[in-house]
Amino acid sequence: MTATADPLQTLTVRQMAEAARRAGRRLGMLPTEQKNAALREVAATLRHNAAEILEANADDVQAAQEAGLAGSLIDRLTLTAARLEGIAADVEHVATLPDPVGETLERSLRPNGLSVMKRRVPLGVLGVIYEARPNVTVDVATLAVKSGNAVILRGGRETARSNAVLVRLIAAALEHHGIPAGAVQVITDPDRARLLELLRLDDLIDAVIPRGGAGLHRFCVENATVPVIVGGVGVVQMYIDESYVQGATGVRSAIQIVHNSKVQRPSACNALDTLLVTPASARLALSQLVQELQASGVEVVADVPSLEVLHAAGVTVQPAQPTDFGTEFLALRLSVRMVAGLDEAMDYIAQHGGHTDAILTRDQMQADTFVQGVDSAAVIVNASTRFNDGAQLGLGAEVAVSTQKLHARGPMALYELTTTKWVVLGEGQVRD
Repeated sequence: MTATADPLQTLTVRQMAEAARRAGRRLGMLPTEQKNAALREVAATLRHNAAEILEANADDVQAAQEAGLAGSLIDRLTLTAARLEGIAADVEHVATLPDPVGETLERSLRPNGLSVMKRRVPLGVLGVIYEARPNVTVDVATLAVKSGNAVILRGGRETARSNAVLVRLIAAALEHHGIPAGAVQVITDPDRARLLELLRLDDLIDAVIPRGGAGLHRFCVENATVPVIVGGVGVVQMYIDESYVQGATGVRSAIQIVHNSKVQRPSACNALDTLLVTPASARLALSQLVQELQASGVEVVADVPSLEVLHAAGVTVQPAQPTDFGTEFLALRLSVRMVAGLDEAMDYIAQHGGHTDAILTRDQMQADTFVQGVDSAAVIVNASTRFNDGAQLGLGAEVAVSTQKLHARGPMALYELTTTKWVVLGEGQVRD
């Protein structure tokens, strides 16, 4: 289908929020099949207009390169035909998921005959702020529509062309199925004053979700009167117990998991930052692990005990600096630190973790202790850290990975975009 011009682009942020509030009330009452049909059309529209989307994105990428943006940001910004197809497939997948809106979570019959229920309802109107990720535009719009929420998007300056095209296409597809254009909007003005307006519309916006660097999160928390759900920032650690790397098969498996965690997409928030090894696991596997990473372009730095093991094996790496630990690299850089065992690894993770932390072990007691004792949004046993992702966990796309504890934690998908209300059904009862 051919997309129409977005009639909301000339509105102020308050006017956009008012339009979103009106659209959200209608959206929250729509039947599931109508929402699903709209999402299927969104997917088809993305595919049909792929050339236009990729052209706009190429302009964004060129401008970012000319501005000297970091390679990790440019990677997040870049759309390819394959990535766009994956985004469209994720939209279709969300259309197949159960609709959380209206689900009854609790039901009871009171002694006075009242029927009491707790039901899921949409949060209402969301403000989502992010940097350099046009895929987030589609992910968030899709999840918002399915969960009955209206959303105002505010991408970074570097994604302006991509986001303008994507939101115009999405809005046109939604309108074709009776969903008001105000359900999905984007703030295209890069002026930070517009962001401040959004953060302070607590009479119209129900939650703000920033998705980007630590600076963006701090800015939102410090300036918002709207509730802020913090996520997506965090250092990722993996602890290797010697029981996992006994024998060639274990070493090969560890290499595959570590390599995938670091190299598969280093700019992602769930990419590995720090490898924790024991003296025994370092002797068994560290040199081979590091050589495989270096062959893929990873810059590995290590603390003194790890350096000694590597140098003894003829592997050269640079000494780690204090800032290499507790740092989210978002690039092909990895730090290695030696710990005495599980307790010291867990102490280290307690200081620096909170996002995604993993253990490689064949000892079930070690695995159980790690799972129980590590307080992170996702704890992974014997698998890549890259699995802390909404799509990979069967949730469809995700709005963000929340690293706080209220009201959601981990990948935020359909259920995390809902709240609850009580429904009380009576037959004339009055309270004594």
